Amino acid sequence: MKEEEESTEFYNGILVPGFVNSHCHIELSHLKGVFQKGTGMAGFIRQINMLRESVSKEERIAALEREMDTLYSAGVSAMADISNCEESFETKSKSKIYTRTFLEVFGSEPEIALEVMDGVVALTALAKEYGIDAAPTPHSCYTMSPGLLEASSAKALEAGWLSYHNQESWEEEELIMSGTGPLAQSYRSRSLSMPPVTGSSALLYFLERLANIGGVNEQNVLLVHNTFTNEQSVKAAKEVIKNLYWAICPLSNLFIHNALPPLSLLMREQATITLGTDSLSSNNLLSMVDEIKCIHKYFPTIELKDILEWSSYNGAKFLGKENTLGSFEKGKEPGVVLIDNIDWQKMQLTEQSKSVRLV
Repeated sequence: MKEEEESTEFYNGILVPGFVNSHCHIELSHLKGVFQKGTGMAGFIRQINMLRESVSKEERIAALEREMDTLYSAGVSAMADISNCEESFETKSKSKIYTRTFLEVFGSEPEIALEVMDGVVALTALAKEYGIDAAPTPHSCYTMSPGLLEASSAKALEAGWLSYHNQESWEEEELIMSGTGPLAQSYRSRSLSMPPVTGSSALLYFLERLANIGGVNEQNVLLVHNTFTNEQSVKAAKEVIKNLYWAICPLSNLFIHNALPPLSLLMREQATITLGTDSLSSNNLLSMVDEIKCIHKYFPTIELKDILEWSSYNGAKFLGKENTLGSFEKGKEPGVVLIDNIDWQKMQLTEQSKSVRLV
């Protein structure tokens, strides 16, 4: 009995399975603390264009290596990560974090669609040389010609997974619905082609593009951000996509737009919600615990058990890793994470809460 007592470890907090960060841009880690907040999407894009390569490649890789190590130590076991180049591939190939890499496709001009697709197919082949699960994916409705949106969506669905920035900004909605607003002004000032004006929401426009390529069958589709989605959009997406997931990144949404997704609507519609951090260009830190704290602050009636399911099991299911990650069950190896400083009366995290990996 004495030997058992001496070998027992006691922790003040809760034990949870390893987190699944369902949306990150780890290759933007060098932009920590650089971006101005509250600029909206048009302002954010201007900053990305100006600052993305503001430091050397070596510095960029060193920054993403530090953040990957920090994410693992804080309990992230898997991640759906966005890449636009090869800079994160070697780090991912060596990391203890499982990553599925979504090779994001951009291109507003119809005549470059074939060239862009050739480039992302070559990047996919390079990722596979590193042993990384990777495939092309479309970025969003407002950064792509209709043809490129359809071509990249087809490649994503061919691989079985699609991740898509959806209704992240009101500017995106205005662009598609009426051809007006800051994004439209920015495109016109740069003589760039705009997507067609449809009079309906940006998500309905995307669903039409998916229908043009034959629709979605059993593939997993992740709609990311959803800050300005609405009931019509949610219901329409549920009707045509069977394995549908809704990623939220609340701290990023506050950083760029000072807005949050309609979680009450998503829960009422029984949406499968996942949790992500986005990047350090739109967040002060990559912390799943701080995302949970944000939800507590702005949506205090949502129970911790639900948020923890979003932060682990739902993300694992999207990645097709629910048999090994996401929950404590026999035969699984999700990792064990301690979250401390719990408010036991409210069953919520506190400002002092932090996470640390135990296993």
